[in-house]
Amino acid sequence: MITGTRDFLASPRFTQALTETIVGVALATFAVRALFGWPGSIAVLSALVVLAALSLAGQPERVEWRGVLPISLIALFSLMTVSLIWSPYTWATLGGLAYAAAYAFLGVYIALVRDLIQLVRAVGNALRVILTASFALEILSGVLLDTPFGWIGIAGDLASGGPIQGLAGTRNALAFLGTLAALSFWIEFRTRSVSRGLTAYSLALAGATIIFARSPVALLVLIAVLIVGLALVLIRRQKATAQRATQSVLLISIVISGVIAWVFRGPIIGLVDAAADVEERTSVWSAVGDLVAQQPVLGWGWVGLWPTSVYPFSSIVSSSGQQPDSALNAYADMWLQLGLAGIVVLLAALGLAFIRAWFVATDRRSTVYVWPALTLVLLATVSMTESYLLYEGGLLLFVTSAFAAARNRSWRGRFD
Repeated sequence: MITGTRDFLASPRFTQALTETIVGVALATFAVRALFGWPGSIAVLSALVVLAALSLAGQPERVEWRGVLPISLIALFSLMTVSLIWSPYTWATLGGLAYAAAYAFLGVYIALVRDLIQLVRAVGNALRVILTASFALEILSGVLLDTPFGWIGIAGDLASGGPIQGLAGTRNALAFLGTLAALSFWIEFRTRSVSRGLTAYSLALAGATIIFARSPVALLVLIAVLIVGLALVLIRRQKATAQRATQSVLLISIVISGVIAWVFRGPIIGLVDAAADVEERTSVWSAVGDLVAQQPVLGWGWVGLWPTSVYPFSSIVSSSGQQPDSALNAYADMWLQLGLAGIVVLLAALGLAFIRAWFVATDRRSTVYVWPALTLVLLATVSMTESYLLYEGGLLLFVTSAFAAARNRSWRGRFD
């Protein structure tokens, strides 16, 4: 009986189903929380962690000693843990740490038991369901019933051309899912993983999501992903001798562009965003800056998503009078919670993951190896205007992409 259960939990079919469920729940956590509340959402997450642990225990051959997390990610989570020492809200930090660790573990599980094409398929399948359900609810709310579904954040504006929120809760979050879907569906098409009919439907679904979400953030993200994608296409077609020079030039250009984008982040956002959104974000960033000045080196302590009833997060109010649940910028959020030390470790983890993913993408012939690099670009870019990188689906994608890149190009492999 025990052996049969173990074999079932370790079977490829169960592993595939569990992976798609994990990805779907992670990317649609807002909808899960809207349906079941925080207690139900935590229960679902806990059940997934238990199932993933049992599944992993049933296939120990999947856990290679050199397939551990990248050291930079270990350092990031270690800093989160150590912040318990100086955090003025110890219980909130403990809860935020457990929440982040759960998603990180699920990301590690997926990276261990699924190869890259299976991961892309899982993300694609999950996003097809999420986006299809989002449009079904938007049609029901905005066209058939003509009434908003406030319980899930849908305003019912589809008939007037949007913006729509779907299962993501906000237009920016939905546009993020649409962009990730477009990337994943394109990889599926290039690798011939799905039929042409399904590919056409999927890409049309992703495009419609981006258009009707009417998110100004999506434009910045699409431009960044498109530029990096075209650069990868160019390098992948070059000979090995020419790739090094091209990569050096591109790396310097990316660093310079990143610094310029950060310095002029306000005007850049202003070019593509509505005035109200700019004012909303700048008001939050200003309040965050004041708090950062009080604890600049180590921050106030890790929490992830803000507990708005806990100081200092309770003191931050946006220009619209709302209490945000994040800094609307992953880097500012990290600086607030873990200080300059957190920023350094986060940028190191993100940078090393991208460099590894970049070299894997240029060295391997299959198009599927482009996915981790472009996903990291997507996360890094959207982090200028949202904090998705630090929690839930964004954190899971970060850990999974970094793990996949490290497993394919890690110094540990030399000891094999």
